[in-house]
Amino acid sequence: MDLEVVPDLTIPAAELEWRFSRSSGPGGQHVNTSDSRVQLTWDVVNSIVLSESQREQLISRLGRRLVAGRITVTVSAQRSQLRNRETALVHLGELVRDALAPPAALRRATKPTRGSARRHLAGKKRRSETKQQRQRPSAD
Repeated sequence: MDLEVVPDLTIPAAELEWRFSRSSGPGGQHVNTSDSRVQLTWDVVNSIVLSESQREQLISRLGRRLVAGRITVTVSAQRSQLRNRETALVHLGELVRDALAPPAALRRATKPTRGSARRHLAGKKRRSETKQQRQRPSAD
């Protein structure tokens, strides 16, 4: 099954490598006999569907997750292999989509407005007066 990441990028099923193994966790006797854990691997470096700019962007942004130019997603959350396969496809799609997204605009620091500073100080003064009234009267 091909994985559509964004409308102009679809990873063909031939480039996806699946491995299955026994999963730990709940499942009773069934867990010892079924290979429900899923590992989905995609070779970013040798993929034919990526442009050079996309490949460079993926390698730079997924650098820590890549092992020998390949990204691997492991899922064993469900008891069913089919559901784990679907979840792995979704996770891989999200990883690649997020890595290909344009960078967020840099936040420019701004000063608080005069009105908000005034309200902030007025609130501090009110709290101070409240706490002053809670103190024991001094014996003068």
